[in-house]
Amino acid sequence: MLYEIVLDAILDCVRMLPFLFAAFLILETIEHYAQEKMERMLSKVQYGGPLVGALLGCIPQCGFSIIAASLYSGGVVTLGTLLSVFIATSDEAVLILLGHPGSQNVILPLLGVKIVIAVLAGYCVDFLSRRYKRSGHMMEQHNIEEICMDCGCHESHGILRPALRHTMQIFGFLLIVTVALNMAIAFVGVDRLAAFLWKDSVFQPFWAALIGMIPNCAASVLLTELYMQHMISFASAIAGLSTGAGLGLLVLFQTNHHRRENGMVVVLLYAFAVLFGVLLEVLG
Repeated sequence: MLYEIVLDAILDCVRMLPFLFAAFLILETIEHYAQEKMERMLSKVQYGGPLVGALLGCIPQCGFSIIAASLYSGGVVTLGTLLSVFIATSDEAVLILLGHPGSQNVILPLLGVKIVIAVLAGYCVDFLSRRYKRSGHMMEQHNIEEICMDCGCHESHGILRPALRHTMQIFGFLLIVTVALNMAIAFVGVDRLAAFLWKDSVFQPFWAALIGMIPNCAASVLLTELYMQHMISFASAIAGLSTGAGLGLLVLFQTNHHRRENGMVVVLLYAFAVLFGVLLEVLG
């Protein structure tokens, strides 16, 4: 049984490789040739900050959450803009959904709902804080580079090598998660596993949002696979992926020395994700 579980997981993940590589190749091309222009766009917007931030944040991977954290630490963008980028970020979820045959129809609703939540949360926070401003010092660029070194976003090796590395990293995460889920389903049972994950419970978005807080793409991989296996609801997937800002939170804590502000960002991010997750669960 173990051999069959591992073999099935490998075959499922191998089928996704062409889609993942093509998607990462496109993303690396955009990042390599247009990242500076997008960063300048985000830094220049004023009243449109949360809207622009949400639209840029929904682009796969956590690049814009890193940029937003850096700009917020330098006092360039508002707290609302930062939150809108964090909430809209889905890290690797969209790429994984693209690799699942028949799941492409989920992508637009997922992105659409997250953009709406991000915009509402961003403008709400900016309104309540009266365009929250402060005079904090500028971030130290070397901290950003050290954090992002592993993901290759600041390397100058062209686009093929980073795209291939990202593809193999996500393939590894997918394989581990898929094997673990298949083993859990085989040995524990679908019904008992679903009950453990609070399936059909209004409280499921609470723990899903906690998983999303993990500053690593493994969180978005796990949440997406749980959703594709019908272990968590669409509302819980939204809650988890709304807190999944990737490396953005790590960059924020590294570049912004106002710890109380950082804690406030975490609390607000979690609160908005759970609030809208529970709301969607109730309405659904």
